[in-house]
Amino acid sequence: MRYPAEVDQFTVKLNKKEGSELYVIEEQLAVLGGLFEGDLAHDDIRKDSIQVYTGPGLSGEKIHNYFLTVPAETPWRLRIKLFAQAEAVFVTYETPGDRVEAADINDLQVSISATQLEVERYKKSGSIDGGSFLRRN
Repeated sequence: MRYPAEVDQFTVKLNKKEGSELYVIEEQLAVLGGLFEGDLAHDDIRKDSIQVYTGPGLSGEKIHNYFLTVPAETPWRLRIKLFAQAEAVFVTYETPGDRVEAADINDLQVSISATQLEVERYKKSGSIDGGSFLRRN
């Protein structure tokens, strides 16, 4: 269980835009040991719009070599793998918005359950670290 050491983080979903309207997203990705590999945060990304730089706002060195893969079970998602000698890279892309999928709801339910368990543990112990706490009126 992740609690209490970590708190779940959720990406804000983008409402679908109609027609040719698109969101332009800049996503900062942490590069560890010269490598980043993982999902981009949003769905239905236009592959031809992807640009990767070592600085924000299309600044710094442009990264030309990266790999994109589409998971078979979630073809609206996009994974990126890249190598860069930087602490972070900035990926800019266009998307018409996100899909809400069952996995999103499942992740939320797991997080709520973990939070409920942590609240119950807190109530039973009287504190976060097992010591006492003071009630203020």
